[in-house]
Amino acid sequence: MEIKPVESFLLKIIVNKVEILVNKQFRLLMLMVALVTAGCAGTATQQPGAPAGEKILVTVSILPQKYFVERIGGERVEVNVMVGPGADPHTYEPKPDQMKALAGSKMYFTIGVDFEKAWLDRFQGANPDLKFVDTTAGLQLVPMPEHAYEGEKDAADGHLEEELDTHTWTSPQMVKHQAEIISQSLAALDAENADEYQKNYQTFTAEITTLQAEIQETLQGVSTNKFLVFHPAWGYFAQEFGLEQVAVEAGGQEPSAQELADIINLAKAEHIKVVFAQPEISTRSAEIIANEIGGKVLLISPLAENWLENMAKVAQAFKDALK
Repeated sequence: MEIKPVESFLLKIIVNKVEILVNKQFRLLMLMVALVTAGCAGTATQQPGAPAGEKILVTVSILPQKYFVERIGGERVEVNVMVGPGADPHTYEPKPDQMKALAGSKMYFTIGVDFEKAWLDRFQGANPDLKFVDTTAGLQLVPMPEHAYEGEKDAADGHLEEELDTHTWTSPQMVKHQAEIISQSLAALDAENADEYQKNYQTFTAEITTLQAEIQETLQGVSTNKFLVFHPAWGYFAQEFGLEQVAVEAGGQEPSAQELADIINLAKAEHIKVVFAQPEISTRSAEIIANEIGGKVLLISPLAENWLENMAKVAQAFKDALK
């Protein structure tokens, strides 16, 4: 039977969609096979602590956590990071080689980022001996608003129902709390070296206290406390240091045309000339706003590995934008 041109075109579309679906399912299957295989290989060695001379392998979600664990664990730990440089925790999916490292880990420090919600149960299923530690336990998390206008209005009316802001590591005070949990967890796992972990924890928290004083000094004398940011990752930083974050994007969604217009009007009214964005996320909307207000886009990342150094740089960037 002769296939008409239109039918042929439709057939090609159907075949193409089927191929995409099959490839996606195949990749997921291969990833799960790698996870299960690695888990089986690693389960037999899951014992408290580590043999003499060997490092304790732990896994974390993002690079700042790697910095925290290494500062406290020192030479006694090896840290596997799931979301590496340049990756976005909101859309990230683990790779097979990371699954292998995960299977050999004694502990996983969680922080609440998006990809954990989809994957932690799978990690536990493949490696039942893996101990999960929530580094945000005991912290007071706040909701993330829909956007700069409706979010503030709903919060005032008591009707805001939104996911909680998990960017706790942008607050030095909250990092002190997380560092304490990391220190206690490593000491429980490796009691022989508990004193060393405690000493490293005290040194690290003393440096954080110094950082807090330096940030306070840096931000003195700014002419406005509002800053415009594409992805709302800096709410806890703003809360700690008396600033106000105005977000362009919320809930993983870019603003509508009306929301964009509202944000532009607010920026003009507040004489805001800088839109902060991060290199891991598209800056298209941020650039549109910057053009409309006669300003510029400035990149700052909440995911830089050297957390202590990065926080000081971010504070200086806020000062330059707000003076």
